[in-house]
Amino acid sequence: MAPFTEDELKAKVQEGYIVESVQEMTEGYRKALVVQLTVQADTELMSAPAYWMAARYAPSTNTQVSAHAIIQDELAHANIAYRLLEDIGESKEHLVYGREPHEFKHPYGFDQPLDNWADLVVATGFFDRAGITLLTDVHENTSYGPLKRALIKIGIEETFHLRHGEVWMKRLSNAGGEVREILQRSVDWMFPMTLEWFGLPDDMKRHSGQLDYKLKALTNDSLRQVWMSATVPLCESLGLNVPAHYDESAEHYVLDYPFPCQYDAMEKHWFFEDGEISWDTVFERWKARGPMNQRYVESIRRSRDQVAKWLTAA
Repeated sequence: MAPFTEDELKAKVQEGYIVESVQEMTEGYRKALVVQLTVQADTELMSAPAYWMAARYAPSTNTQVSAHAIIQDELAHANIAYRLLEDIGESKEHLVYGREPHEFKHPYGFDQPLDNWADLVVATGFFDRAGITLLTDVHENTSYGPLKRALIKIGIEETFHLRHGEVWMKRLSNAGGEVREILQRSVDWMFPMTLEWFGLPDDMKRHSGQLDYKLKALTNDSLRQVWMSATVPLCESLGLNVPAHYDESAEHYVLDYPFPCQYDAMEKHWFFEDGEISWDTVFERWKARGPMNQRYVESIRRSRDQVAKWLTAA
């Protein structure tokens, strides 16, 4: 039995108490932590096949090696999160190999194909920035001690991924011509995709467990603002168009398109002109998963299945 009631634990963590073991958790705390860690682990895991398939478009051997280094980091980060889940009673074996592809909890962005080198570098510039935004908040504020310590290593390596994206976005932008146009197309579909990453607007948020148990501190809209505060100036400095701007009077970033809106995954096109859609419609799209969902999951599992066959044959 947990040493605290739900209300007692919520009060203690808000005052700075750090939870170190499953024995200290209430069921509500454990459930909220499982949800958060599962999304973190699945996101890191599914970024690996997405980046790996795009790494073939690297313009040189050394740039491909850099992409593979990022992939190696992402797999290690996934393993850390799955191991933390094991420590609180979840099965890593089931989470990686026992679920259907559509049951994974990663953002919809990692169900999309990265079709060229520009897609890959914008992904590391946008998606990894979103990851850093989320995990920095968790590292600074989480009440779960093992996760706080694990994020020290993860944060350092994610910063390398982000710098890779930013440096290459600048290089492709400076190249001009067709290369710059391809980069702009990558920005066009990934900017709104990343803003969706942070979830429901605060006034529609259905569950507050992660905030109540101080597993993180910032709300979804606050996290969106943090992400835009770095991403919009970056794109503006590179002469790349993004559908957002800073509103001096409101003192925050404002979107220049209806949010959320309809997306065509096959064409990688957002229908700004059709106006705002409901979040229920967004959830339906997320639940149906994107075009690469099954292929990415199968690519993760394939090596183990092949090894098992080899061992059986031997």
